Amino acid sequence: MTQNNRIFSKLFEDAYASPKELAEVLQLGVEMLFYVEEGSFSRTEIQNVARALNGIRKELGNCNRT
Repeated sequence: MTQNNRIFSKLFEDAYASPKELAEVLQLGVEMLFYVEEGSFSRTEIQNVARALNGIRKELGNCNRT
């Protein structure tokens, strides 16, 4: 496993109980892109998805620097 892969894995181990939980949050994010209407999702659900997507974005951006 490369250093970047270890960092990426650790990032999500710390934030989510399991890869399945992360996958569920990301799936919810995909659904939100199609169905966001007022009252469709709680503020907390939207914030959780935003955090997950932002974390992935940051880590993928860091992978290009090494």
